[in-house]
Amino acid sequence: MAISYSIVIPAFNEAQTLPDTLANLRAAMSAVEPEHGVGEIVVVDNNSSDDTAEFATQHGADRVVFEPVNQIGRARNAGAAQADPSSSYLLFVDADTRVSAELLVEALRRLEQGDAGGGARVTFDEAVGWLPGLFCFVWNWVSRSRNLAAGCFLFCRRDAFEAVGGFDLRYLIKEELYLSSALKKWGVERDQRFEVFQDPPVVTSNRKLDRFAREVPRVLMAGFLPWASRSRWFCRYWYGLRGEAKSASAQAP
Repeated sequence: MAISYSIVIPAFNEAQTLPDTLANLRAAMSAVEPEHGVGEIVVVDNNSSDDTAEFATQHGADRVVFEPVNQIGRARNAGAAQADPSSSYLLFVDADTRVSAELLVEALRRLEQGDAGGGARVTFDEAVGWLPGLFCFVWNWVSRSRNLAAGCFLFCRRDAFEAVGGFDLRYLIKEELYLSSALKKWGVERDQRFEVFQDPPVVTSNRKLDRFAREVPRVLMAGFLPWASRSRWFCRYWYGLRGEAKSASAQAP
């Protein structure tokens, strides 16, 4: 059976979040199947210390891939590499993110009409304070004005992803922004759009904002200093929180 699209989920110690995420995706995929074909879910166990792989298998993943190096770009690339060969489109979704049938339809419709890829406006599953809310507002403005997709939901043509080399492994954070830029350039050369649309939005966990809001200076530095995204010392906050710093330091380029 031909697979129309592959949804790749990087997962580090996400045993608690995956069941709901996978159930949500399965419902959305069933709703769009008559018009847009069959999709698959590829979960990448990024060297978890919990039961992420087992939970992924039990709750609806079509395949589970193991990536030993704790780096989210590597995990996403590993999932894309293991996607079904017949799949024409790739969608990257975080393990704490909800994708509605309407959102999935919009992404697939754009790809089927010839877009290189894109993303969606980000909203959160719970109310947030003023500082995280301001961060979200600013991000959505930047994302829309510059067409830079958030990592929690990025979609693209598979041939475009492979042509630009996937996620750039030199970067430990902001890898989705560099991929967005590469896909935009690829699309411009072929008259294909890469666009972040506003509606419907993607819903993700507010735990991202809770973390980032506590490290506003570091987040701002990452936005203005390209070297920061490649520095293991600088990125220790993100990777340290997820238990990744030691492994990434030992094995990442």
